[in-house]
Amino acid sequence: MIRGRVSPNPSSNIPGNALPDPSGAPKHALSGGATEPSTARRRAIAWLVHGFTASGAVFGTFALLAVASDRLDVASLLMLAALVVDGVDGTLARAARVTVHTPQINGRRLDDIVDYLNFVVVPVFFLWGADLVSHPAWLAAPLLASAYGFSREDAKTADDFFLGFPSYWNILVIYLWLLGIGPVAGTIWVAALAVAVFVPMKYLYPSKVEPMRLRVALGMGAIVWTAVLALCVVAPDATAPLRLLELSLLYPAWYMWLSITRGGFDRTNG
Repeated sequence: MIRGRVSPNPSSNIPGNALPDPSGAPKHALSGGATEPSTARRRAIAWLVHGFTASGAVFGTFALLAVASDRLDVASLLMLAALVVDGVDGTLARAARVTVHTPQINGRRLDDIVDYLNFVVVPVFFLWGADLVSHPAWLAAPLLASAYGFSREDAKTADDFFLGFPSYWNILVIYLWLLGIGPVAGTIWVAALAVAVFVPMKYLYPSKVEPMRLRVALGMGAIVWTAVLALCVVAPDATAPLRLLELSLLYPAWYMWLSITRGGFDRTNG
């Protein structure tokens, strides 16, 4: 058979992946070309996901500028935009396998840095700009409580819950402002939720909740809720007769009900 015959042509003894191509390019370059762009593409996608996460800091920075310019409506919309980024970047990071393709970047640390800005620093500045607390000293409460909350090792439990109030200060301040809550009531809310950071109650982690149908329902609900809240910010006079702002509270109420019924208090930290 031809397969077993040794060719007198010396070039036939060259391994197949080293045979010259008529175009002048080594054959191994052609065979490797199918995998190298694929790896590079995955690495580029992973970098884009990290950039998407970091873009939350840009929204947060411009939200600070908006508060300083007394444009609380713009600041609210920017906080909602940052909330959208935070809501989907974890899912994108897992899909892009960022830990595999960009191992030099700690995505969890990047996420925590951006989150502390957008969930704590920006809302605290908003509290001051909207005159939602009775004294500036109360601004220290969420800053200190959430610094503890973000730094604790068990901030996320093994069964995928947040432990302690998960620093949703951005949502709180938007509602306090839209509902016209005064500084005394605002201070009570701030003090109560600052204490709640230390209470070992398990809060739902929306992007990791099981079963999948509940996760999808929460995601779809979040889209509707964000759109309704944004509409209330942009057109308060048009949405007031429809009670859209009050109706939008159903979504946070659902989240709290699920957290209580599915999470409850963490007995292991007692």
